[in-house]
Order: sequence, then structure tokens, then C-alpha cells
Amino acid sequence: MGIFKKIFGFLSQDMAIDLGTANTIVLVKGRGIVINEPSVVAVKKNKMGQDEILAVGQEAKDMVGKTPGSIKAIRPMRDGVIADFHTTEMMIEYFIKKVNGSGMFSAPRIVICVPYGLTQVERKAVRESALNAGARSVYLIEEPMAAAIGAGLPVTEPNGNLVVDIGGGTTEIGVTSLGGLVISKSIRVAGDTLDAAIIDYVKKKFNLLIGDRVAENLKIEIGTAVKLDEELKTMVKGRDQIEGILASVEITSEHIREAISDPLHQIAEALKSVLEQTPPELAGDIVENGIVLTGGGSLIRGLDKYLSDVVKLPVFIADEPLLAVAKGTGSALTRLDLLQQTNYED
Repeated sequence: MGIFKKIFGFLSQDMAIDLGTANTIVLVKGRGIVINEPSVVAVKKNKMGQDEILAVGQEAKDMVGKTPGSIKAIRPMRDGVIADFHTTEMMIEYFIKKVNGSGMFSAPRIVICVPYGLTQVERKAVRESALNAGARSVYLIEEPMAAAIGAGLPVTEPNGNLVVDIGGGTTEIGVTSLGGLVISKSIRVAGDTLDAAIIDYVKKKFNLLIGDRVAENLKIEIGTAVKLDEELKTMVKGRDQIEGILASVEITSEHIREAISDPLHQIAEALKSVLEQTPPELAGDIVENGIVLTGGGSLIRGLDKYLSDVVKLPVFIADEPLLAVAKGTGSALTRLDLLQQTNYED
């Protein structure tokens, strides 16, 4: 058995996977980020009636809403958890083979980032997906800790650090100290929720039906959490739900701010809840160090100021916030011994 372990270790490449609702990022030990693709899989039925992969990542995302009946573009992750076990397994297997090749001995050790508070059933589903996809062993690290590590916070020191990671499916809030999470909170209000709020707002205010991709583009291009000195504007095309004809309307940043105000308020309330539960000793550190934002949602214009005004503390956006969780998960590859000693491994 020892010789086989040596062969596996030599021919495989340890991997870290940020299995996000919106994007999946894969890092390889010693190589850094090798894959950064949307978490979308396009499948079609073969002659045996089984699903087979047609495209994964950006190519599959480009097919969303545009496929014929024989092809399905699937987002297997919803709200930070696996919504489609089989498709997630196919996606992970595809990425493993893309990185490691398809040789029989190319089974890597994998660290996967998961939302805080995932149930044991959900954690088991993530782990089994990776094992069935060809992993040799699987370790789990919770998202707030990965985000804090990736943002460069001194998580192993006896100081309180607070990170807020706003991803596609969940917002993860965590206070770290001495290498662990002292307090954490996960809410299923994040990027997808903001997109849905924009779709609903445009439908109600302009009687215009738009899709997920249009809503996401509006959020990125003109989305804002605070009132801007100069409004941003763009034209949006969709289907008039009353007339049934194609139409276009002008949407402003103020419209988007109004549309996403409720989800942003929920995120702010969750942050306040964590601060209220933080021990006084660590609270003093947070007052001094401030709060760090990571994740794609942190890039919404003025969100740092919005949250700072709510909690009356300084709020900063991490360097490369989109990659913070992935980088933190990758850093865990060098500390598998630590993961084995914690609750991050099932």
C-alpha cells in the first residue's frame, strides 16, 4: 500500500477548489490559479439516455437561456450548496481531468471551501462529489476563514479580525482569532439575491422582463449602494409583459440602488448581529483594525461606505476581493496537517 501512496503522491497535484455559486476557481499547489470559470455545466443526452458534458464554465454560461430542448445549461450550485449532485460531480471531475490529466493514478488531494454552517448532510455531499470525481482525499475549510486568510489578515494571532465575504449564493461573516472562527454567520443573501431583486424591480416599475445575465450586467455596470454625485445610465432591452413586444428602457444607478436596498439592508443587519455577539476583547481589535470586505459583491459601488455608515466602523475592500476565498483555500494546501486537526475535515 505504501508504494501506491507514493505513486499517487508523485503523479497527482494537490488542488484547492473554491466551489462558488457563481464561479469555480481551482488552484494547484506550486502553480497558483489554473482555472477561473463560471459554475455552469451544459449537458445533453447521449444515445444511451445519459447526460454527457457539452461545455463547462464560460462556454456553458454563454448558452444559458439560449439552448434547444436537447441541451440544458445547469448551475449546479445554489445558495452556496450543491443543488444538483450529479452535475456538480461531473463539473469537479472535468476540472480535475483538465488540471491533472485522465491517467489512472492522477487522484489529487483536494481542499474545498464551503459556507459556514453547512449541515453535515451538505458537507457530506460536497465531499462525496469530489471523491466520486476522482479525488484521493478531501478536506473542507469554511469560507469566512478562507476569505480572511486570502485577504491577508493575521488569523493566527491573538487579535480579532472581521471579514465579510459577499459571494454569489451566500454572505459569510466571520471573526477570526488564534487560527479559528470565534463567531460566524452565513446568510443566503448575496449576488444572486441582488440579481433577482433587480429583475423584480424592473418588472414592476417598467413592465419589462429581463433575464439573470442582464440583471447581473446592470449590477456590475451601474449598481451602487449609495447615492452618486453623477448618476450612471444605460439602456436595457427586454420583453414588455403587457404588450408582449420587445422594448427598451433607460435604467439609472438610482433605480438599481432602490432595487437592491432591501438585500443590502439584510447584509448590514447580519453584520450588526455578529458585532453584537463579539467578545469585548476582540471588539476592541475590530474597532482598531476595521472590517474587510471580500467577494464579488464587495465591488458594488459605495458598499464599503454604506456598511461603514451603518455600523460606525471603518470598512475596507481587500486587494483582489474576487480571489480572496480562492487564495485562502489555496494557502490551506500547505497546512493540511492543521486541517486534519480541526473540524474542517469530515
